[in-house]
Amino acid sequence: MRIDVLTLFPEMFTGVLNTSILGKAAEKGIVEFGVTNFRDYSKSKHGNVDDTPYGGGGGMVLKPEPIFDAVEDLLVSEESKPRVILMCPQGKRYNQKLAEELAREEHLIFICGHYEGYDERIREHLVTDEISIGDYVLTGGELGAMVVIDSVVRLQPGALGNEMSAVTDSFSTGLLEHPHYTRPAEYRGWKVPDILVSGHHANIDRWRLKESLKRTWERRPELLDEIELTKEMNKLLEEIRSEATKEEE
Repeated sequence: MRIDVLTLFPEMFTGVLNTSILGKAAEKGIVEFGVTNFRDYSKSKHGNVDDTPYGGGGGMVLKPEPIFDAVEDLLVSEESKPRVILMCPQGKRYNQKLAEELAREEHLIFICGHYEGYDERIREHLVTDEISIGDYVLTGGELGAMVVIDSVVRLQPGALGNEMSAVTDSFSTGLLEHPHYTRPAEYRGWKVPDILVSGHHANIDRWRLKESLKRTWERRPELLDEIELTKEMNKLLEEIRSEATKEEE
């Protein structure tokens, strides 16, 4: 996979793309990163990439020329069109399903703005996707792009030490992930659940599924409406609701 980022602040990506899972994935050749300062494509002698909006109003708007030229320069030797992603609070809300979709692409290009907005022609004629990581506004698109890149790269084969990690993550199964424990078996009087040290794998799997369902039911119940529940899941949910009712009594 190839991931390119267009930004006015390339130094923001230095540590992120060279550290931890992202850095290791690049070292292994699983992913190739490119960060471009699109100010280099400005036609202004002062390097301006923004201008005041037509019709008046506050703030500055990113000009189309440097963005178009920077993207087209990346595509000079490429036949297929990559996904060109605009990080924008007006975009589609990002989730794990979209991460899995983007992880199947060969090339992604992220455009990170840092002003009032983008010239609308960038949206209409250049980008393929507009993505938002939440209903709030950041200073620029860089942090949002980092979030998306991290979630996409970790899904690449070989990026994680344990291939099952990405499969069982929260949201990958439609449910929140079950609790985890490690050594010591007892810490400050708090013990690891007996079932996890029992060695009975079928019972452990059932416990994990039940805990995953319980955590989802307690914290994000709307997610249960979005997945097809098996007979076992429905039975476990009945147990969970019954146990919760008894606790309230």
